[in-house]
Amino acid sequence: MLISFLSIAAYAQTGKISGTVTDKKTGETLIGVTVKIKGTAKGVSTDVDGHYTLQAMASGKYTLEFSYVGYQTKEVSDVDVKGPAVTNLSVTLAEAGGQNLQEVVIKASFKQESINTLYAQQKNSALISDGISSEQIKKSPDRNTSDVLKRVSGATIQDNKFVIVRGLSDRYNTATLDNSTLPSTEANRKAFSFDIVPSNLVDKITISKTATPDLPADFAGGAVQIVTKDIPDQNFLSFGVGYGYNSQSTFKDFLGTKKNALAYLGYEDGGKQLAENFPTREAIAAGTLSNAKNIAALKSFPTDNSIKTTTALPTQNYQFNLGRVKNFENGNKFGAMISATYRNAQTIYENNERNFYIYNYNDNQYRFSTNVGGLANFAYSFGKNKISFKNIYNKNYDDNYTVRTGIRDANTLNQFYAYDIMQKSLYKATLEGDHQIGEGNSKLKWTASYSNITNNQPNQLKLNYQKALAAQNDPSVPYEANITSLGKENTRLFSDLNENLYSGEANYITPFKLFDASTTMKVGLGSQYRERTFNARFVGAQLQTNDIDLQTQIRSLPITEIYSQSLIESGVYKLAEVGGPLDDYNANSFTNYGYLMLDQKFGENFRAVYGARVENYNVKLMNTLSTYVDDTQLDVLPSANLTYSLTKKANLRAAYYRTLARPEFRELSLNSYYDYEQLSNIIGNPNLKRSIIDNFDLRYEIYPEAGQLFSVSAFYKRFTNAIETYRYDVLSTVDVAFFNTPKAYVYGLEFEGRKNLNFINDEGFFKNTTAYFNLSIIKSKVTNPTDQDYIDKTRPMVGQSPYLINAGLQHSALDNKLNFNILYNKIGRRIVQAGGIRFPSTWENPRDVIDFQASYKVIKSKGEVKLNVGDILNQRNTVYFDYNGDKKYNGSVGNGGDETFSSYKSGTNISLSFNYSF
Repeated sequence: MLISFLSIAAYAQTGKISGTVTDKKTGETLIGVTVKIKGTAKGVSTDVDGHYTLQAMASGKYTLEFSYVGYQTKEVSDVDVKGPAVTNLSVTLAEAGGQNLQEVVIKASFKQESINTLYAQQKNSALISDGISSEQIKKSPDRNTSDVLKRVSGATIQDNKFVIVRGLSDRYNTATLDNSTLPSTEANRKAFSFDIVPSNLVDKITISKTATPDLPADFAGGAVQIVTKDIPDQNFLSFGVGYGYNSQSTFKDFLGTKKNALAYLGYEDGGKQLAENFPTREAIAAGTLSNAKNIAALKSFPTDNSIKTTTALPTQNYQFNLGRVKNFENGNKFGAMISATYRNAQTIYENNERNFYIYNYNDNQYRFSTNVGGLANFAYSFGKNKISFKNIYNKNYDDNYTVRTGIRDANTLNQFYAYDIMQKSLYKATLEGDHQIGEGNSKLKWTASYSNITNNQPNQLKLNYQKALAAQNDPSVPYEANITSLGKENTRLFSDLNENLYSGEANYITPFKLFDASTTMKVGLGSQYRERTFNARFVGAQLQTNDIDLQTQIRSLPITEIYSQSLIESGVYKLAEVGGPLDDYNANSFTNYGYLMLDQKFGENFRAVYGARVENYNVKLMNTLSTYVDDTQLDVLPSANLTYSLTKKANLRAAYYRTLARPEFRELSLNSYYDYEQLSNIIGNPNLKRSIIDNFDLRYEIYPEAGQLFSVSAFYKRFTNAIETYRYDVLSTVDVAFFNTPKAYVYGLEFEGRKNLNFINDEGFFKNTTAYFNLSIIKSKVTNPTDQDYIDKTRPMVGQSPYLINAGLQHSALDNKLNFNILYNKIGRRIVQAGGIRFPSTWENPRDVIDFQASYKVIKSKGEVKLNVGDILNQRNTVYFDYNGDKKYNGSVGNGGDETFSSYKSGTNISLSFNYSF
């Protein structure tokens, strides 16, 4: 028994050596590489991912030997193992140039090879891209994927979910998670909840700025590719606890409806949903409801509109991560990675100024938010095969209460109230298989994925009270509610969206010789089917009485009493509904695609990655009346990425590729939705066409040292039928709609740099400090359609910034135990909505954003304390009409000044967290 105990204790103190073996030129992982400990018989082979793990290594220094048919053998010395930790050593192998050269053994130290591998990862990308690996993530204070993406050159994340690449808005960017499309968590635009994936479960993140045939076709700015881990190097258990302070919310008076325990878990208790036996549209429109059914339907509405004042609590964050790996004697492995996250925030947006057109309003909004997420990945590696099953779930609950006060039409005082709950969920499951075919490096990969997205908006209640401005100081004149007629701005909205997405792909990769050039061919086929059901009811209680005194008495009641059960039972209200079958829609799209890609190396310096992707896309939208969209398009999308190695440290790249952007279901629908925050109806356009984008890129890049980069890029993008948001102001109402602009182009320069500051001083502070920056200078021009007499004949593209600045400093000290990071971001002013025939474009004003992060490892580096300070300057978020055309926000109305669409501060966020790993 004592011997067994000592054996277990000794094993627990042993370490592991783990890593990946890749081709030096292409970066492709190599299957079946023999990895041996020199001087012993102990060894393993790389699996289908090119990964290896040497188990039960006693502490000490070793020399490892890597050998593979057709490649030069490599010996790596000074590999230091310190149990029970894992020593990470990834290696690159070069092809043998001839029979004799194959017998030459390349020697390198552990430090040299680590640097060589990092060089290879940087230089050998098939296309113009930027990324960050799990090793780099380990050294950063980042908590989740959203934090990590802020470090990737050229990318900006807004509100933790909207990605901006090269100044292009979210419409022109896409995201994949584990090799399949990451669905949007927003019904009306592309938005991805990047903050739901913990950073320590990320294997790598890449943002591709040019396209290859194997990438999704629907992007022009960047394709964000996130790959999560499945088999950990060793068992682990970690948890994190964090609390946050917002400068304008935390510990301030917080107004909102009563919350139960389910709200803190991200769920509405069902009490605000529309009753199952609620009358149909047809029954309400026909006016055939009996008095009893009318009263019963009105009584089924939620009636508790009381508002409670509490104290806004600090933001809460909790995270739990578990990793397990089982190594079998035959070399097979089973791994599991499980994570759970929880976040609750209570945020106040005070004094949101809306001063334009006939409105002079001030909004105060109180938002109670709960976010619950989970991730569960499982994988089994056997022989030269691997099967993975990856799952991710996210649930978001927002309860908003808005109070709006101010003047309308220069003669009416208004008090507007909005109660708005939105529940969103995302579930994504992916089954993947990787298989070696034959004895070489040929691979078959397949993916099957299912996603479900829900958006549920129960009982969005809006009500406006008003009185004459002339009676502003007369307390005997009450505010009266607008309940004598029903419109979308004073109804109860009940909406439900359910979307399913099914996708599958299989691809085959094989190396061979073509025209005496080392060539890798990749061919793939795939399909994606997406279906959505959306239902919306705009219903409410309409006052029906001819007694003027009674009408005034009821209309003067506060919102907590105006819909009381006793009033409803008295019969003074009738059930009414606005809208109709056009507000509902069913939609589906079916995409079938295939691609062929060749990756060829000509000599030592030239590489060409080229091919084509063919997509057949059909989209349908229908309601109970008709199928009003049925469009099929076949697109051939060629691409070519050329790389010439000027030196061992410098590349010259050129690329051409054709991509596209398709309208979202919501944009094609006939649905009309009143957005009380924008004071506008949002209406779709079933005549929208897809955008075709021709892209040209040229880039020079140099890598002075491992992990360092300087690059200069030029790019040009030509859009045909760009899809844009604009002010549809032909009628008396000012709506927001979508149209195609026939011609648009974007061109610009991009400068990127990442440099260690040890050239200033090789000792002390500068030795462990890295500066990085990305500057994009962009010009865009759009030619408006000719169907209307638009104010602007030409203008910049909607969502396109003329410049984008990302910069930061990262410093580590005390043997990487202490880390500091400061980030700066600024996006140039850009159009939010294009102008119509009466209203000019609305512009988002630039703002300087500075974030600070600090982390310190404690308890033998098993624990880590992190401090994050977000948006230190807390400048206003402002969208405005630039009436005087001076290209800046003047903050005034009249006298040639601007008008303010919205302007508010979101506050500085300070958070402190503690993470511990067992």
